[in-house]
Amino acid sequence: MLKDKVAVITGGVRGIGKAIAHKFCESGADVILIYRSNDEEAAKTSEELKQYGTEVHLIKGDVAEPKTAAETVAYIKEHFGKVDILVNNAGITNDKLMMRMSPEDFDKVINANLSGAFYMMKEISTLMIKKRSGSIINMASVSGLKGNPAQVNYSASKAGIVGMTMSAAKELGRRGIRVNAIAPGFIETDMTAVLTDEQKEAAAGNITLGRLGKPEDIANAALFLASDMGSYITGQTISVDGGIIM
Repeated sequence: MLKDKVAVITGGVRGIGKAIAHKFCESGADVILIYRSNDEEAAKTSEELKQYGTEVHLIKGDVAEPKTAAETVAYIKEHFGKVDILVNNAGITNDKLMMRMSPEDFDKVINANLSGAFYMMKEISTLMIKKRSGSIINMASVSGLKGNPAQVNYSASKAGIVGMTMSAAKELGRRGIRVNAIAPGFIETDMTAVLTDEQKEAAAGNITLGRLGKPEDIANAALFLASDMGSYITGQTISVDGGIIM
């Protein structure tokens, strides 16, 4: 499905990003995984992905810094000469009630989640424009669609992703590049692992399908949008949330 494709995945060595990397490699893609700090997890993920027989490359860098996007493009030019897919998955949370949230608390999340996605899109789309094809997938969140208390910074960053996705889709569509977003709901990741069983059950009770999602649920949606199956879809935000915001 993705044979001979080259994909860049930010935040690609843990959780949802790791699940997407597995799905893409299993489907034949070579991947470049960008991670910020966890060398041990990066090495473990890289080793796991070798089972699929495709190329796996690691780049250590903070997407909140513009130089990381520029360095990624330079790396792509040197090793592949092209890129077909970008998944902007890297993100952080720093939850606090608004009255207790400092400017630094707000800016840190905006820079990592929204500015980081912008930097990567801006730089990598230049390579896609040259070949007049590509698929960009931005990771939004149901928090950016409905808001959550104590998440003014996070919800703002993810709502920004939705608007940025639509604008970029309109700019890049004539160049053969599709830009879409996925809005995950309550997904079982490291961030939810700290919750008690009772808390998870309470969360599941608010979900139409009655269960929490898995990283693979998001990875399946990403594969669809990255592949030719989604070739006539652009500018959309697809909620993968079990019906939590209906």
